[in-house]
Amino acid sequence: MDSGLEGVVAAETELSHSDGSRGILWVRGHTLAELVADYGYQGAVALLWEGFCGDGLSRSGIRDRLGAGREAAFAWIGEWLGPAACRPLAEGVLLALAHLSEDSTPAAITAALPVAIAALVRRGRGEPPVAPDPSLGAAADFLRMLHGAPAEQAMIDALDTYWTAVIENGLNASSFTARIIASTRASLVAAVVGAYCAFTGPLHGGAPGPTLDMLDAVAASGDIDGWIEAKLASGGRLMGFGHRVFRNGDPRAPALRGALQRLGPGAGRLAFAAEVEARVAAVFARLKPGRPALQPNVEINAALLLDAVGIPREAFNPVFAVGRMPGWLAHAMEQRRTGRLIRPASAYIGPVPPTA
Repeated sequence: MDSGLEGVVAAETELSHSDGSRGILWVRGHTLAELVADYGYQGAVALLWEGFCGDGLSRSGIRDRLGAGREAAFAWIGEWLGPAACRPLAEGVLLALAHLSEDSTPAAITAALPVAIAALVRRGRGEPPVAPDPSLGAAADFLRMLHGAPAEQAMIDALDTYWTAVIENGLNASSFTARIIASTRASLVAAVVGAYCAFTGPLHGGAPGPTLDMLDAVAASGDIDGWIEAKLASGGRLMGFGHRVFRNGDPRAPALRGALQRLGPGAGRLAFAAEVEARVAAVFARLKPGRPALQPNVEINAALLLDAVGIPREAFNPVFAVGRMPGWLAHAMEQRRTGRLIRPASAYIGPVPPTA
């Protein structure tokens, strides 16, 4: 038995395939590089949902559905914004999702999330929410709703690349949660609310913000090697390094690094992050000779990208969830097809009754 279920096959899926030893990630027969270059976020959504909520789905069709969904979500914003604004951002987003009707479509569920995030961030700044523009793509409209003005195309492209790169990654904790809930024949809303809750944990989707905190701490120390050595010696985790599956390098990291580079030299702290990555590799090799190199994962570049397009740190996790939401829904819809309740067994290790 493995308490983390590592290596246990719990589902058959046509959605994605990851091979950590080879550093590859496929989404419905396409490499991640193809997905980013040829599909973009809305095209990737169409690819994932094809056959589950319609046939012949297209990038333009999904763009229209999500645009209409944002308009619908904004129409009922008054039902939840007041109570949600009194809570931390991640909890406020959860309240917004919980207000969705049980019969909401995948597009309506997906579209509600960016509307909620933008409204809550602006409410926290004392600014009114901005109504969506359904004619825009998802990334362009989110940045416009968030900042109150149209975003530069480079920033729109960067966010679109980010959402595309993180849209699906196999049977991770949140996607498995979505499948478990869907297997009970609960609604798609219930499935994604559960997935979102799993996603907020710091060992899963909650990592980008702490990764930026780590870069801040390293910079403030003035001694990169010394800070890394102290962290490793204490048994602490280096946020942004290591991955449960992609132990030889995260295939999503180059896509995000490329998007950052296209933003120009002013895009966050890309050069400093690259220096930290190099020093981590050197210090780890010196302190733990013979061990496989500690590879950077998607989180460092993700954190820098989100920071560069003006997303506040407390919103990193919910914005990550915008990218992953279509994948959760695809897993839930695929699981529904099986009609099988997920019900694993457990090994009892408690006391034995005296009469047994």
